[in-house]
Amino acid sequence: MSVGGETVLVTGGSGFVGSHLVRQLLERGYRVHTTVRSLGHAAKVAPLRAMQEQFPGRLELFEADLLAAGSFDAAMDGCRVVFHVASPFLMPEKIKDGHKDVVEPALTGTRNVLAGIERTPAVEKLVFTSTVGAIFGDYVDVRAMRDETLSEDYFNTTSTVENNPYHYAKTVAERAAWDAAQAQSRWRMVAVNPGLILGPSLTPASDSGSLFLLDELFKGYFFYGAPDFRFTVADVRDVAGAHIAAAENPDAHGRYIVAATRMASFLDMSRALRQRFPRDYRLPRHGLPHWPVRVLGPAFGLTQDYIRKHLGISFPVDNRRGVKELGIDYRPLEETLLDHYLAWRQLRKTR
Repeated sequence: MSVGGETVLVTGGSGFVGSHLVRQLLERGYRVHTTVRSLGHAAKVAPLRAMQEQFPGRLELFEADLLAAGSFDAAMDGCRVVFHVASPFLMPEKIKDGHKDVVEPALTGTRNVLAGIERTPAVEKLVFTSTVGAIFGDYVDVRAMRDETLSEDYFNTTSTVENNPYHYAKTVAERAAWDAAQAQSRWRMVAVNPGLILGPSLTPASDSGSLFLLDELFKGYFFYGAPDFRFTVADVRDVAGAHIAAAENPDAHGRYIVAATRMASFLDMSRALRQRFPRDYRLPRHGLPHWPVRVLGPAFGLTQDYIRKHLGISFPVDNRRGVKELGIDYRPLEETLLDHYLAWRQLRKTR
């Protein structure tokens, strides 16, 4: 792909992933159109305004609503690549109405972006931000996969609006995008399926669920002991880079898991941070036995079904396609967590 001055669209440019993607695209010489829900939300738009000053004439901001038909047409005009990043990521305890809070924005938003692509002849490629949650619903699902290893070959078939609405939303949205891509021949699609995305946030007002999750660790919720929950993890900067590689590599196709081969537990994360901050009493030094989690979990919003399907379960991640075809060179977990933690501390000082 010829980069010089080419115009691309990033939906959700004020989000955790979107803001990093916009910055990396600008650094690589692209002209970028990006959408935000409201240009009047000063705190969310401030990092993008700063990028406009740093890269004069190369970044244009548009208002767009995931639920409004035709909302992305103006921003998409003249763009050869569309990066569809915008989609709410909320932790389960933050979801009050699964359909309204996550399914409708994810699915209707994707359909509105796809309709815009159909109306925009310039578009040749869609890079779709999905998640590993579109591959599995619960951790126990991976035990039925080949070699009990997470790979791109599977789709989540167990999540529902009631049981894990976020994974369900991303699954139906990704399937809708693949259906649209396969129904025509003008544009091609590549999906990026990251694990839990960590790292420094460029947007102080981000409401990403991954930031909320580590917020609990940093505030000392687990100082008495870390529950044995593990996560597929990826650095936000590596995720953004994978999107660009998926756009630039003409042979990129299908889905790409973006996550480290080894899952990380809360205790792994704490140990990595305590190497730098050994006196931070809020960071747990020990793991918590499973039985207190089973007993006390429901008081913290964890159902027994969720605990049974996740507690103490880990599996290897097959990320070879992304490493080989997209050239992903994963940052060490320690670097990701340290940068995430330092950005979190700085944000708390400015609030």
